[in-house]
Amino acid sequence: MRTGRTENPLLQIKGLNSWYGQVQILHDVHLQVHPREMVCIIGPNGAGKSTILKNVFGLIAKNQGEILFEGKSIRKMAPEKVVRHGISIVPQGRSVFPSLTVRENLELGAYIRAGSESASIEQDIRKIFDKFPKLKERQHQKAGLLSGGEQQMVAIGRALMIKPKLLLLDEPSLGLSPQMKQVIFEKIVEINRKDGIAVLVVEQNARLSLALSDYAYVLELGHNRLEGDAKRLLKDKRVAKLYLGGA
Repeated sequence: MRTGRTENPLLQIKGLNSWYGQVQILHDVHLQVHPREMVCIIGPNGAGKSTILKNVFGLIAKNQGEILFEGKSIRKMAPEKVVRHGISIVPQGRSVFPSLTVRENLELGAYIRAGSESASIEQDIRKIFDKFPKLKERQHQKAGLLSGGEQQMVAIGRALMIKPKLLLLDEPSLGLSPQMKQVIFEKIVEINRKDGIAVLVVEQNARLSLALSDYAYVLELGHNRLEGDAKRLLKDKRVAKLYLGGA
C-alpha cells in the first residue's frame, strides 16, 4: 500500500482518445498507477472503464494519446509484447479454458517462461495453491466444472504466473455472491500489499473497490470526472450520490 504518489508512475496514460469503429469512447483520459499501488476506476455502465484496460493491454488499435509503462510507450504494442513487459490481465467473465484442468490453466499462464524456467514455474504454481487452497484441492478437475468464484481464482492465478509488475482486473466480482466478492477482493489486496504487485481494477461495486484501493478515478461518458485518495472519495458526497446510493 502506498502512502503517497511521489515515485515515478509505473503506468501513465495521457490524453487518451479511443474509438470503437466511428464511435469515440474515451475523451482525453489521463490516469496513473504507481509502483505497489492499488488503483480503481469506477463509474456508470458505458463510461469506458473497461476500454481503458483494453487500450493498456493492446486490444484496441484505434486510439490516440500516450500510454507509458516504466516510461516507455506501449500504445501500439501487441498484447503478447505487453505481457512480456510485465503486464497481465484478468478479463471480464473470467475466461478460463473450461476443458483444461486447473493446473493446466495455470501452466498456460506461464507460457512466456516455458522451457528454461520449469522448476521456477512449478514453485509458482505451489504459491498459487497456497494463496488459493481450493485450487490445490481441485487442481486435476476441469476448470469448466468449477464454481464462478473458483474460476475467478483460476483466472487470477493464471495472470500471476507471468510474474507481472502490473495486474489489470476487469470487473473481478461480476456475477459472484456477496461472500465470494469479499473473498476475491481480499485476495486482490493480498496480491497488492503482500506481493507488491501494482493493481488497476475496474469494478462496478464502487463501495468495495474504494474501501480497499489507494487511489481512484471516476469516469463518466469517457471523461475523467473525479480522482483522488480512494478513502476520501468514499466519503465524498458527490460520489455517494451518484455511485454509492447515497442521498
